[in-house]
Amino acid sequence: MESKIFKLPIGNGEFIVETGKLAQQCNGSCTVRYGDTVILATAALAKEARAGVDFLPLSVNYQEKMYASGMIKGSRFIKRETRPSDDKVLMARVIDRTLRPLFPKEFYRDIQVMLTTLSYDQENEHDMIAAIAASVALSISDIPFEGPTATVRVGLINNEFVLNPTKEARTRSDLDLIVSSDLSNVIMIEAGANEVPETKMLEAIAFGKKWGQKIAQFIKEIKDEIGSAKIEFTPPEKNQEIVDYVKANYPAKAEEALYSDMNKGERFEFIRQLTKEAEKHFEDKVEEDELKQVGKAIDKLIKETVRKNILEKERRIKDRKIDTIRPLYVEVGLLPRTHGSGLFQRGETQGLSTCTLGSPGDAQIIDGIEGESKKHYFHHYNFPPFSVGEVSNRLFTGNREIGHGALAERAIMPVLPNKEDFPYTIRTVTEILGSNGSSSMAATCGCSLALMDAGVPIKKAVGGIAMGLMTNHDDPSQYKILTDLQDEEDFGGDMDFKVTGTRDGITAIQMDIKIKGLPDNIFVEALDRAHKGRMEILDAMDKVISAPRTEMSPYAPRLITIHVSPEKIRFIIGPGGEVINKIIDECGVQIDIDDDGTVVITTKSEEGGAKAKAWVEAIVADPEAGKTYMNCKITRLLEFGALVEFMPGKEGMVHVSEITDGFVKDVKDHLKEGQIVNVLLKEIDTQNNRFRLTMKGVPQPGGTPAAPTAPAK
Repeated sequence: MESKIFKLPIGNGEFIVETGKLAQQCNGSCTVRYGDTVILATAALAKEARAGVDFLPLSVNYQEKMYASGMIKGSRFIKRETRPSDDKVLMARVIDRTLRPLFPKEFYRDIQVMLTTLSYDQENEHDMIAAIAASVALSISDIPFEGPTATVRVGLINNEFVLNPTKEARTRSDLDLIVSSDLSNVIMIEAGANEVPETKMLEAIAFGKKWGQKIAQFIKEIKDEIGSAKIEFTPPEKNQEIVDYVKANYPAKAEEALYSDMNKGERFEFIRQLTKEAEKHFEDKVEEDELKQVGKAIDKLIKETVRKNILEKERRIKDRKIDTIRPLYVEVGLLPRTHGSGLFQRGETQGLSTCTLGSPGDAQIIDGIEGESKKHYFHHYNFPPFSVGEVSNRLFTGNREIGHGALAERAIMPVLPNKEDFPYTIRTVTEILGSNGSSSMAATCGCSLALMDAGVPIKKAVGGIAMGLMTNHDDPSQYKILTDLQDEEDFGGDMDFKVTGTRDGITAIQMDIKIKGLPDNIFVEALDRAHKGRMEILDAMDKVISAPRTEMSPYAPRLITIHVSPEKIRFIIGPGGEVINKIIDECGVQIDIDDDGTVVITTKSEEGGAKAKAWVEAIVADPEAGKTYMNCKITRLLEFGALVEFMPGKEGMVHVSEITDGFVKDVKDHLKEGQIVNVLLKEIDTQNNRFRLTMKGVPQPGGTPAAPTAPAK
């Protein structure tokens, strides 16, 4: 076993890459260490392509191991690591989107990249280290990967860019930007931002690209020294007769499909019939396996027709201009019982979003190697098959839905109110009811509408738009940027560039490309065009609802917040939760208590909320001389009186002379331990922290002053 170690000082630390030591039976493997965070990356290639596969079957799996941070899984019943959490799915998607453009076209053998956290120091974030490890493993393998790539995170703290900020520093950053690049160009972008201006975003991307290229050069040097020779790859042979026949007979039909008044469903059916017609022509002339090439040839013709018309004539489907947004429709308050709802439609893409408000206790608990945390806002995105006119029996949430939901969630988060000002847990859900491109941007706009309809005091409305790109692959300097991307332009284009934000800045970006890198000038133009498109969309939204409603839905719960001394929390809870559970049961409320003494009562009944509030306030109130305290418990009898708990955790003395107006020979003749009495706080001895109580003249339970409990002698 011969291992090699390579080092690159960067930022406040050093990347340490080790190869040849672990996982020696796969095509490529390495560990990458930064600080005390260590990632194992492996890359494996199937021996041959699976039958019927006509796409790149790349899978990136991120495995979070609890032992990496010295933890055992929190569940009482399941201790083994299970399905990756949503944030690890998103991490794997970022890496997949970085790597995918750099494999040869028509390479159909399964590639599996597995990333395992072996050690995590709770400081240096493992996602960027994992992305670099994946690039190293593929670069030194014999898999035909045309990298290397490098991925970095850029923060913005006090208006200064920070490379790969620590976990703590990210909480103070106005920008969370991930930039992937190769030796020349940017390949992938993912960002969340606190209304960062376009100019600042471009500077951040350039900053990330500069450092990414330095890391990519480091990986290239490793590859040059120890990398395996890449396997020879020959694209599958095509039946030239099929290609020539489709090119000769179907260009006019392709034009008809794309530029007539057909809607998406009609267009797809028209193309399906063209394919069946062409297949019928060849069914007796070629083998059955070759018939599949007919559909590919038709599909390629459609894509080429879309590209040619855009590049040469700036002509889009239904003759839309390259900078035109499809017709918009906006509506709020559609659903009577939801707390808020919004419908956003752009062309044939339609999203229905809802907002539900819950108590602080409804927050989602995230349990991972980073420790336990809570999410008080989350967005769920659903993409049912009927939205594209299809039938499917898939019942679980796919990674694509998780990714689209997270993008809209990230877009909205910068405008949400502070938890201190609005302690509700907020859930938004988007149902995509029709899709023809940019459904995640419809979800973003729909969530903004639903939140305002629900009366959530968001700071500003958020809109989103997807930009596309068509380039001449023979002359990349010839290109067209498309505003408001739709399906055919997405499938046949070179870029999907989603930008969300308010009128004052960007809140999220997601960019994927299908070409090998994107020149800087295209970023500048795309962001400028996206800004104009976003303003147009926000104008349409403002016409329907321009500010959050001042009143929430009558069906939304109300929150009552009380601040108490942390030392008094135990009195509200009581032994074994006895007190708090009694309040909850009798008042019909939910109570959440933070360690800092913040008590939040969630109620759907004004009466129940008021009762619970008064109850809690009574429990934590300071003793008040001259005040009568009802239903107090005698805790102990003494020769000279009785100790009474008149407030939670506070006892006072009822002297024998204060039990009744008459002479009391023996306290036990009048009182007993556990008896419930009413008392008046007569005097507070602040120096000795003592409380003097009296029962004289105080009506007792049953309506009379204190009376003997045993016959007088």
